[in-house]
Amino acid sequence: MASPQLATFQIPDIQNEPMKTYAPGSPERHALQAAIDQMQQELPFEVPCIINGKPVKTGKLAKQPLPHDHANHLCTYHEADPATVASAIDGALAAKAEWESMPWADRAAIFLKAADLISGKYRYKLMAATMLGQGKNPWQAEIDAAAELTDFLRFGVKYVSELYAQQPPKNSPGAWNRIEYRALEGFVFAVTPFNFTAIGGNLTGAPALVGNVVVWKPSPAATYSNYIVHQIFSEAGIPPGVIQFVPGPPPEVCAQVLSHKSFAGLHFTGSTFIFKKLWKDIAANLDVYKGYPRIVGETGGKNFHIVHESAEIKNAVLQTIRGAFEYSGQKCSALSRLYVSSSVWKNGFKDLLLEEVAKIRVGSQLDWSNFLGPVIGRPAYDKITGYIKKAKEAGGEILIGGSGDDSKGYFVQPTVILTKDPKSVTLVEEIFGPVLTVFVFEDADFEKTLDLIDESTEYGLTGSIFASDRKALIKADNKLRNAAGNVYYNEKCTGAVVGQQPFGGARASGTNDKAGSISIFYRFISARSIKENFVGLEDFKYPSNLV
Repeated sequence: MASPQLATFQIPDIQNEPMKTYAPGSPERHALQAAIDQMQQELPFEVPCIINGKPVKTGKLAKQPLPHDHANHLCTYHEADPATVASAIDGALAAKAEWESMPWADRAAIFLKAADLISGKYRYKLMAATMLGQGKNPWQAEIDAAAELTDFLRFGVKYVSELYAQQPPKNSPGAWNRIEYRALEGFVFAVTPFNFTAIGGNLTGAPALVGNVVVWKPSPAATYSNYIVHQIFSEAGIPPGVIQFVPGPPPEVCAQVLSHKSFAGLHFTGSTFIFKKLWKDIAANLDVYKGYPRIVGETGGKNFHIVHESAEIKNAVLQTIRGAFEYSGQKCSALSRLYVSSSVWKNGFKDLLLEEVAKIRVGSQLDWSNFLGPVIGRPAYDKITGYIKKAKEAGGEILIGGSGDDSKGYFVQPTVILTKDPKSVTLVEEIFGPVLTVFVFEDADFEKTLDLIDESTEYGLTGSIFASDRKALIKADNKLRNAAGNVYYNEKCTGAVVGQQPFGGARASGTNDKAGSISIFYRFISARSIKENFVGLEDFKYPSNLV
C-alpha cells in the first residue's frame, strides 16, 4: 500500500542550471582541476554491472580507453552475459509495481535530489569522468554533464507534473471523468550514446520518472561517466531494480532484450543504421510482445548552415566555427555542410573563416587552452580521415586542416573542404567529426540551393539560416520546413537548451519526440480513462423507447 498523498503539492520553481565559466582563477576551475587530478591518480577504475542495486562482476572484461592517450584506459568494466541480462529484466519487472505506485511527489523528490547532487556534490567528478573518458574540454563537459543533465531532471519533474494535471474538461451530471497516466506494461530498454553524459541520464531518467523500470545499456565509450550517473540515481533514492545497469556487447545484449515478451519500449540515441536495425528486430518480434512497443530514437544528422547574401559575415563565420568544430564535430547536431552565397564568400567570409579556424588549438582536452580535443576512438578516427581522403580523391579542395595524428591520442585537425559538386560524399553522408564541407552558390540561385539542401540527404535534424533580409529568412524557412527539426536564425545549429529549444529531428534523424519537452513523456505512458457514476439507474430504457 502506497503512502497517502494528503495534498496537491506544488513543485519548486524550475529554472535552467546556471553554467559556470571556468575563467582563470575561478573557484570552479580550481575545483574541476582537483577532480581531474584525483581521477587521474586513481584510474583505471573497475565498473561492474548493477543488478537490483548490487554489483555483479561477470569476469568478462572490456576497457574504456582514454581517447587522448589510448595506451591507457579510464576503466575496466564487466560485460553483462546472458544470465546477467536475464536477471536485470526479471529484477526490473519485480520492482515495477512498487515504483509505479509510489506517490508522484516522492518520485519527483528523488529526481529533484538527483539533480541537486549532479549540480552540487558530484558536479566536478562527473565532469572529470566525461572529460577523461569522452574527450570533452571543460566547457563542453559543463554544458553536458552538469547543466544539461540537471536541466533534464528538473524540467522533467515540471513537465510530468503538467502532464498529470491534464484531465478531461467536462463531466456529465452525476459523474466524474478522469485520466490516469500509467507506466508502460513491461520494461523500457535504454541504449545510450558516448557523446553526451546527459543523454545517458535522460534516456533512463525520463521513462523512470513516469513510473517505468529501465534496462540501461550504456555506450562502451561512456561507461564510467554513466556508471557515476547510476550511482547518483541510487544515492538520490531510486529503488534497486528500477534502473538496471548492463554494459556489454551491443549485438548480444540488444538481441536478448528485444526478444523478451515484456519489452515495452526503446529509448535510443545513436546511429541511424543501428536504430533501423533495432526497429526491424522489434518488428520481427511483434508476436512475442504483450503490446506494441514504443520506439523513440534520435539518430544521425547532416546539419547545415546557409548564408544568404544579406548575412552579417562575422557572426555567420564565428557561429559556423562553433557549430562545426566544438567537441570535434561529435554532436548529433554538429554542422557539417555549409552553403554560402558567392558574394559573401568573396567579400570576406572565406578569408575570415580560414583566419579563425587557423587559431583553433588542437590537443588534449585537459589543456585548458585547447578548443578541440580528440575524437572518441580508433573507428571514429579511421572513418573521419577516410572521408577526408575520399573528398580529396573526388576533387575537393582542402582549404585548411586535412590531417590527423593517432600516435598518442585520436586527434584530427579542423578541416574545411571546398567542393563544386553539390552531391559530393562529404556533403551528403554523416561523418561525425571536425570536417566542414563548403558549397558556394551564385546569389541568384538562393532558392535552388534551398531545394538542394532539402533534397540532398536522408536526414532532418538541425539547420541554420543566416540572413538580415526578413523575406529571405521567410523563404528559406518555408522551403526547409521539413529539412530540420531544430532550425535557427542567425545562430549556430547546435546548443539546444532544455526548456528552451526541445530537441529532435525527423526523416532518418529519428522520431522527433523532442527531448527536453513535455512531448517525450507521452511516449512512455499509457493513459487510462476513468468514469465514475454517482447516481444509479432506475430503468434500463431510454426516453426514446417510451410510447
